[in-house]
Amino acid sequence: MKLVSRLVISSRPISWVNTAFPFAVAYYLGTGNIDVTLIVGAFFFLIPYNLLMYGVNDVFDYESDLTNPRKGGLEGALLEPKYHAATLWISTSLAAPFVIYLLAVGSVFSGALLLLVIFSVIAYSAKYLRFKEIPVLDSFTSALHFIGPMLFGLALAGISLRGEVVIMATIAFFLWGMASHAFGAVQDIRADKDANIASIATFFGAGLTVKLAFGSYLLAALMLLGLPGRFQFAAIAALPYLFVTAREFGITDETCETANRGWKRFIWLNFFAGAIISSLLIGPS
Repeated sequence: MKLVSRLVISSRPISWVNTAFPFAVAYYLGTGNIDVTLIVGAFFFLIPYNLLMYGVNDVFDYESDLTNPRKGGLEGALLEPKYHAATLWISTSLAAPFVIYLLAVGSVFSGALLLLVIFSVIAYSAKYLRFKEIPVLDSFTSALHFIGPMLFGLALAGISLRGEVVIMATIAFFLWGMASHAFGAVQDIRADKDANIASIATFFGAGLTVKLAFGSYLLAALMLLGLPGRFQFAAIAALPYLFVTAREFGITDETCETANRGWKRFIWLNFFAGAIISSLLIGPS
């Protein structure tokens, strides 16, 4: 039971909806059906996917997490070494049957996209790959973790990813995701430097990284304004993020931990953004 408890904490339950919802909505909008594939895919991106993503991260980040005061709670688990082997085995074994099913019912393209998303989840943290330690690629990969399920849902539903609206929305949400990762990395600058870990924030510095995050949120909002009809109002969801990042314009590497107050707000702002987007999706056509 203790292992199960640690695995649940490691999978970050508060973030489950952030990956399951994009897939479910994309697939449903593409097919108009609530079928077995929707249920299987939504459950995969709800729990097994997050356990794989965060479990691998907690295993390979254990030593650096020991020196990070944020770890050990809502903002990141601190997974003891005795659970590492079990975490890797269980997270892989739990994900495998879902992946096999989704590959079997999809096309070659949707399957390749799913494998790319899963590879990005592993490559972000795993030893010898460690995309999280390659500045800019770390933010891009992190964004793919959350946008990938949406793109896979569209591809699985047979929707072309080359349409103008899909491309604009994808770029906007990629910018949004990269901004969130970059801002989140600011609070860990000193801890990462102490652990000899590189990130987009250690590379650009706290002040510039915050401004880059603000600019990415702003550009994402402007792109969302270019979407047709009521979907333009999705840009409203970016306003609180712009306010939170703007508050930290004066931050430095020495005061980087103060960005944590904004990051804690982000955890709840994600639900606010999700509520706005959900209301737009279920509104009258």
